[in-house]
Amino acid sequence: MRLEDKVIIVTGSTTGIGKAIATRCVAEGAKVIVNGRSRGDGEAVVAELGSGKAALHIGDISDPDTPKALVDSALQAFGRLDAVVNNAAMIVTSNIHTTDKDHLHRVFDVNAAGPLALIKAALPQLRKRQGCVLNIGSVNAYSGEPDLLAYSMSKGALMTMTRNLGDVLLREEGVRVNQINPGWVLTRNEAVRKSEQGMVEGWQEEIPAAYAPAGRLLRPEEIAAAALYWLSDESGPVSGQVVEIEQYPYIGRNVPKDESTVSGKGKG
Repeated sequence: MRLEDKVIIVTGSTTGIGKAIATRCVAEGAKVIVNGRSRGDGEAVVAELGSGKAALHIGDISDPDTPKALVDSALQAFGRLDAVVNNAAMIVTSNIHTTDKDHLHRVFDVNAAGPLALIKAALPQLRKRQGCVLNIGSVNAYSGEPDLLAYSMSKGALMTMTRNLGDVLLREEGVRVNQINPGWVLTRNEAVRKSEQGMVEGWQEEIPAAYAPAGRLLRPEEIAAAALYWLSDESGPVSGQVVEIEQYPYIGRNVPKDESTVSGKGKG
């Protein structure tokens, strides 16, 4: 049991990558606070994991009251807090023409300011446990796709925050902060987005090699397996690190025109 007796908050864990991380944490001996905006999905996850191993807190991470409420939920349910996984994210299409100030602020509130507020609220408890934070970013943080402008900018901000706090909080508080940047992951929400964008049924079976040399997309469970290392004591004192979880070079990659038929990728 690599996470035995640890208590972990996983935001955005009612579906997708967050659910996979929460599930893997419980399988490795942890107790988790499941978080999201859908009570129905959240209750289903808690029932699946077991009420003695998971507790639910419904709330938007951009709500000023949610970070403290999540920490309080962990203490009330399990008496301690060892780690935070900042996974909740707003994945929306926008470009230079459609990104106005209000839209940008909303995306940053969820994807960057919310995680910072949760780290701040959790810090007193994490300090006691010599705990850790794992931020879930995106390979889009490095430049991003044309139609993921606001999202990519917010993930770039999250990555800078990880580097900054990874140094400061380890040095001053004994708390590690690291990040993984998933590439294109096949989640339920991603399948819905692609359907809404007009992709035909079965599109995931014919991904262009430029996007998926392995012939398939990443699975949420594979991201959860990577997250496990950073949440466990196995990662030792390592802090301030960002690791890409993707199957091809992602910086400066030019996709051939005849293979660029799939767009709007995002972690979800």
